[in-house]
Amino acid sequence: MRASTCPCIFCELIHGGGEVSICYEDSRALAFMDIQPVNAGHVLVVPREHYESLLDVPPDLARHLFDVALRVAPIVRRLAGADGLNVIVNSGAAAGQDVFHYHVHVIPRRADDGFQVTLPFPGSTPPDRTLLDAMAARIIAELRDPARATRAAVAA
Repeated sequence: MRASTCPCIFCELIHGGGEVSICYEDSRALAFMDIQPVNAGHVLVVPREHYESLLDVPPDLARHLFDVALRVAPIVRRLAGADGLNVIVNSGAAAGQDVFHYHVHVIPRRADDGFQVTLPFPGSTPPDRTLLDAMAARIIAELRDPARATRAAVAA
């Protein structure tokens, strides 16, 4: 959801209302150092306009934010002396989002850093193939539905 008035910390930072260590900026995006990093070098990539979650961000802007993340990621990895990277979006409270201004995390990783994003999820049981096929078919049907674009445009 796009907010007309924006009481979020990221909007405050974007508009000069606090200290921020910027490592990238353009007319649509800003990347800055996370003040509660998983590891040194943890970067957040945010849109300058306020969008609450992944589902609210216009697709072209979402692609641009990932392009920015892809530009800074190898630099972050090298400068942090990391063995790997996580590029993560938490969209919605149930997914762990705690600042409701859409953002992409670029997190440099080391094997022994203790941060866990474990996939496959240890609590998961592989479903029957027919359930997987049924969900895939439902997704395909939605993607091919010509009325979907009309409904999406009306909802926006």
